[in-house]
Amino acid sequence: MNPSSTAGSSAAFALPGLPIDRESAEGWSLWRRSRHDFQPAPSIGFADYQSMNPRDRMLHDLHRAATHANLALQETPMSAAVSRLMRSRIQSNALKHKPTTRAGLMITGGGYQGKTETVCETAAAFEDFWLDLHQHANPTAAPGTRDFHIPVAYVQTPVTATPKSVCEAILTFFGARFHRATLPQLIRAVRTSLHGHGTKVLLLDDITRLKMHREADQDVLDLLRSLMSMNVTLVLVGVGIRQSGLLRDGHIDPRTGQWSFRPLRTAKSFNDEAATQTERRFDLIDLSPFRYDTPADVSAWTGHLVGLEQQLRLFRAQPGMLAQGAMPEYLFQRTNGIVGLLERLIEDACTEAIDTGTERLTLELLETIDVTLGDTAARDPSAGEIPDVRQPTRKSAKPAKRGRSRNTVFDDKGSPAACEG
Repeated sequence: MNPSSTAGSSAAFALPGLPIDRESAEGWSLWRRSRHDFQPAPSIGFADYQSMNPRDRMLHDLHRAATHANLALQETPMSAAVSRLMRSRIQSNALKHKPTTRAGLMITGGGYQGKTETVCETAAAFEDFWLDLHQHANPTAAPGTRDFHIPVAYVQTPVTATPKSVCEAILTFFGARFHRATLPQLIRAVRTSLHGHGTKVLLLDDITRLKMHREADQDVLDLLRSLMSMNVTLVLVGVGIRQSGLLRDGHIDPRTGQWSFRPLRTAKSFNDEAATQTERRFDLIDLSPFRYDTPADVSAWTGHLVGLEQQLRLFRAQPGMLAQGAMPEYLFQRTNGIVGLLERLIEDACTEAIDTGTERLTLELLETIDVTLGDTAARDPSAGEIPDVRQPTRKSAKPAKRGRSRNTVFDDKGSPAACEG
C-alpha cells in the first residue's frame, strides 16, 4: 500500500458535508442512499505512518479521528430482536390487500440506546427493497400524476408536542402546505399525503413528548387511532412508553400479548369516516441495554466490545484491548451497558490517545475521560431522553481535560512515540 496515496484519499472521506435532515422526504432519501458511504481510515502499520510527510500524517490523523467519530452501527442481541419483528411487521402489512387496519409497533427503551438508528436502518433497508421491487415508481399513483414514491416517512415529534403539531410535522416531511387548519383537517391532509406518495411506513420518533394532559387525552388517543387506520405501518419510538400515559386507554390482549385500543364510542372523535371500527393493535418491544448478570450476558457484552475495537485505528492497539482483563467490567460500570454512552466514551478516549501519542486505550487513560453528551438541545429531559452519566470514580495523576477540548488534529506534534512490538 502506498502511504501517500492512502493519506491523499483520506480528505475525501474525513470531512463531513452539510448535515442531513431526515425529517424531510428529500433529506431522508439522501440519508438512505448515503448511509453506508463513509469509508473508515485504512489500517496501516506505524512504519508506513512514519514514512509519510507531515501533511500526509496530518490527513491520516484526521481520517482516524473521523473514523472514531463515525463508528458503524453494530447489531446487538436486543436490536436484532427489534429489527426482526419490525421487518416482519412492515413486510406483512405492505403485502396486505384488505382495507383492514395495519397493526403497529411501539419501540421503547432508555435514552442513547440506539432506538432511532435501529428503527431507521430497518426502515431504510425495507425502502431499498420496495423501491427496487417497483422500479422506483409509485404503484398506487393516480393515472396522469407524478407523485413522488416515498415508502417511508420519518418524523420527529416536536419537543413541545400536541396532536396538531405532530400532524404539521408529518405534512412538513412531505412538503405539504397547511395554514390555520383544524385538527380534523390536518388528519385528513396527512391521510392524503400518505396515500398519494404510496407510503407504507410512518416512523414517529420521540413519541413520548406527546404529553397526556387531561384536556388533550382524547385528542392524543384519537390521533393514534386515526394514524393506525391509514393503511401504513405505524412505528412509535420513545423513552418509557409504558409509563408515558400513551397506553392509558389500551389493554394487553392475553392471546397475542399485543396492546389493543378499543374502538371509539363517542361522536366527538377526530377520526374521519375512513377509520375502521376494529381494535387498533400495537406490539410493544423494549430495546434494552446490555446486562452483566449471567455468563451469556457477559459474552454478549464482550462480543460487542470485540466488534468495536476492530473499528479503532490506534497504532498500539492489541487484540483484546477492550474485551479482556478488567476492561469489559470497567466499561460496563462506566456506561451501564448503554451503547450510545459506550461509543461516546470510546470516541473521546481515542482522541486523547492520539493527542497524547499513547495510541491505545487503557484503564488509566479512560479514568481521565468524562463522558459528555454533546448538544442535547434537541432532546427532552422530562421525557427521559437524556440518561444519567456515570463519571470516573477515581482519577489518575494526570488531570482530566474533558469536556471536549480544542481539536488538535491540525497541530504539528511531530511523530508519535515508537510503537512497541
